[in-house]
Amino acid sequence: MPLALLSKRELTLPPTYEFHQERADAAAAAAKAATLDNMRERELCSEKTWRGLAEQAKAAAVLRKKADREREERRAAEDAMRG
Repeated sequence: MPLALLSKRELTLPPTYEFHQERADAAAAAAKAATLDNMRERELCSEKTWRGLAEQAKAAAVLRKKADREREERRAAEDAMRG
C-alpha cells in the first residue's frame, strides 16, 4: 500500500513488525500480479526490503522490552535500598 493511502494515525504510529509484514505481503501480491518484468522485480525488491525492516522492528521491540525490564529492576532495587 502506498504511503499516501495510509491514514494519518497509521503514519504517526511507530512502525511495527506487523506493519512491515503487511507492506511486504502487499508487495509480494503486486509482484505476483505484475505483467512486466521490471514491475515484478521492483515489487520483489520492495518485498525484500519490507521483510528486512520487519525483522529490524522485531529486534528493536525485543531490545526495548529488555531495556524496560532492566530499568524496572534497577528502580525496584533502588527503592528497596531507600526504604
